[in-house]
Amino acid sequence: MANEFSLTAVAEPEVANALVKTLSGIFGLLLIVGVGVGIAGFFIGHEHVYNVNREVPWGLLISTYAFFAITSTGLCLLAAISHVFGGNKLAPLANRMVWVSLITILSGFTVIGMEIVSPWRMVIYNVISPNITSNIWWMGTLYGMALGFILLEFWLILTKHYTLALALGILGALAEVAANTCLGGVFSTLAARPFWYGSQLPVYFLACAFLSGAAAAVFFTHYAYVIRGRKMEQHVFEGVQAAGKVLLLMLILVSVSSFWKMASFYVGGSSDGRVAAEALYSGPLAFNFWAIEIGVGIIAPIALLLLTRFKNLAAMSTASLMSLVGMFIARLNMVTAGQMVPQYSGFDNLPTYFNYTPSGYEWIVALAGIGFTGFAFLQGERFFGKSFTESNAH
Repeated sequence: MANEFSLTAVAEPEVANALVKTLSGIFGLLLIVGVGVGIAGFFIGHEHVYNVNREVPWGLLISTYAFFAITSTGLCLLAAISHVFGGNKLAPLANRMVWVSLITILSGFTVIGMEIVSPWRMVIYNVISPNITSNIWWMGTLYGMALGFILLEFWLILTKHYTLALALGILGALAEVAANTCLGGVFSTLAARPFWYGSQLPVYFLACAFLSGAAAAVFFTHYAYVIRGRKMEQHVFEGVQAAGKVLLLMLILVSVSSFWKMASFYVGGSSDGRVAAEALYSGPLAFNFWAIEIGVGIIAPIALLLLTRFKNLAAMSTASLMSLVGMFIARLNMVTAGQMVPQYSGFDNLPTYFNYTPSGYEWIVALAGIGFTGFAFLQGERFFGKSFTESNAH
């Protein structure tokens, strides 16, 4: 067959230099140790290794999963848009975005698999006992479908079946959007948690997806050239600039959305929602909110992009990394703030806020997701590198 897959045709063995081998070892170690700790938790008991409890049942691993899942959605959407509307400046980044979308959703599944007490039951009963009225069921099912579509799409890209790959990419993007909104719905339909409840989160998550996806596209494209020690071609640099402009737009939109979400608690609504918002404004989460989510994640990237006017690759990459860090902490802030206020606040001398700080074991498991992403990215550049430059044919 003319389109039969050949690894030697797409691999770049020269990418396996000393730097890549060292980084692969570091990321691989993070993955192995993190998964090892997660597996140990199944035997020791999650209540002994994670700091979640009956009052705060969702913690760092839930927010980390949400971060990876949302980032995957953004990458998949941007890749699909660039493939559907061929000839645009994002096209040179598209095939790599498909790969990174695939590995980020797998990273999310890795982390959530360590968080769920019986993940094997979830897999079995998700199929034999579906609950079509559950947002969580739809989220898991749709992300599973999206994973299948993206995996097939990437294989078709490798085998140069571009027309069929485009169709699978569109299906994957639709599944990711649906899954992303269901993820938002998991939080926004919980009336007992006023900080989450409402119609904003599903749309907010979609905006965060475009933000994280654009940031990841800039960051990973830049470092694909760094590990090669090669200067970026002009048409690829223009693609990075286009992704940088998407990032700036979404930073502005997400900042406006965040402002009105928080402001809404001070002009009516539930008093418990206002107390949760105050945990971010002036309470136990204030440093995470102001210094990292807002300062590092929004204000600094906007300033850096505007000051350099998308002409400096290192500046765009740094802004992208800061945005990803901000999005990671934003997910943790959102998950934590929604549960910190006791549901029966004011009764039986309950505290104003329940305390939750991720345990060291939770951080190690979360780092497994980062380890998988880093390791798979580097190996993807080594084994599929040439396919990432063939966007013009797609």
